[in-house]
Amino acid sequence: MSFKIKITKLVIKLTPTKLIKWVANIILKDIAELTGFSFDLDARTAYVQIQLLGEPEAIDVWLEDFAIIGEQESYHLIIHKAKANRIWLNNILSRIVEKKWKIPVTPQMTSYLEFAAELFKAESSDKKIVA
Repeated sequence: MSFKIKITKLVIKLTPTKLIKWVANIILKDIAELTGFSFDLDARTAYVQIQLLGEPEAIDVWLEDFAIIGEQESYHLIIHKAKANRIWLNNILSRIVEKKWKIPVTPQMTSYLEFAAELFKAESSDKKIVA
């Protein structure tokens, strides 16, 4: 693990949840409010709770075991587990889990994707993946 990766992981761990919510809510103003958030890079888990304007109940989304896979000159995002507290959203998530989603690579983005692939490297390769 490179020094940059170690520093980035430390910064992610030390970033206050309140700061993340504050910035997200500035971006989502007049659309939604981020009411819950957690992200654990080591455990590869993420949780988001968002309250859409005009909706009576918040939407919860949990992601587990996600990675960016670098293969030759291409990169793919894979999410192994995802669930939500809405049936329609679970139906959408069921169509994206366990599949490799190609990330478009431009020359300007190559070094960033290499870094992201190292940061979000898959823990094991024994899982079933659909292209």
